[in-house]
Amino acid sequence: MILEYDCEEESDDARTALDGYKWKLAMWDLDQLLRGTTKYGASKEATSEEMDMADKVRDAIREILNEHNLNLD
Repeated sequence: MILEYDCEEESDDARTALDGYKWKLAMWDLDQLLRGTTKYGASKEATSEEMDMADKVRDAIREILNEHNLNLD
């Protein structure tokens, strides 16, 4: 696959295209952090409200990714 960007104005588009995998890794790390809170939160002193919020945020992230035909798997 070849991506071509011809002008200075398109440099942001080029950087976005090249950084796609980094974005996926960052979202994976965030998902895993939230997963750890929901799964092990009680043992790491998270409140039940924090555990519930982590679960809701994790669901929201997956819903947004799904709307854009993306996934973390």
